[in-house]
Amino acid sequence: MHGPKDRPAPTPPASAAAANSPARVAPWLWTAAAPAAAGSALVVLVAAGWRPLLAVDRTVADRLHAQALAHPAWTEANRILSDWVWDTVTMRLLVLAAAVWVWLRGERLLAVWCAGTAAAGTGVQQGLKSLVDRERPRWQHPVDSAHFSAMPSGHVLTAALACTLLVWLVQRSGAGAPLRAAVLAAAWLSVAGVCLTRLVLGVHWLTDTLAGAALGVALAAVAAGSFNSLENRGGWRRSAGTRTEADAG
Repeated sequence: MHGPKDRPAPTPPASAAAANSPARVAPWLWTAAAPAAAGSALVVLVAAGWRPLLAVDRTVADRLHAQALAHPAWTEANRILSDWVWDTVTMRLLVLAAAVWVWLRGERLLAVWCAGTAAAGTGVQQGLKSLVDRERPRWQHPVDSAHFSAMPSGHVLTAALACTLLVWLVQRSGAGAPLRAAVLAAAWLSVAGVCLTRLVLGVHWLTDTLAGAALGVALAAVAAGSFNSLENRGGWRRSAGTRTEADAG
């Protein structure tokens, strides 16, 4: 008969093993590289006053503002979406709800990680606004107003970060393909939607929203890849500890 110490260590579930796999680390870090580079390039070019890019900003802003003035109902719909559905407070509450969910599932470090990532996003956003100090569009007949500097868009950066975090959390939870696809589609729709609303309301330039989206995705992807890496190293140590204990018995 075999004693308790002779029993082999239980094999972790396939989903847990996949979550701890090094293959789950690299894709997120690579995902962060392109948007981080794109967002940084936009910030630098705008800060340097590159005229072709600023001309595109002006053209897009003028056309969308004309549409906003011509279609009040359309403008009001965008205001509701921007102020309630995709507002920064709504997005942060969404991350908080996700953090509470993973905390109740027993993943307390992950919950703190998500909250810390959201806080880091706010810090990056405010730091860049102060650094670039870009003026928002000015209109003779504004349809909405906003405060602080324009670049990057805080609404967009917060939404992109929150949505990317949620995509990651759903993915690592082992949810089925239909749910993962639905969450991914909702994330893309939300980020694109908040970009459009901020432009229609005339409170941001196109490059403000693009930089915000790129940097928000990049920050969340770095957080996801870093946590997966940390989790993978922790799993390796636990496995090593189990083998050592078994060998000692």
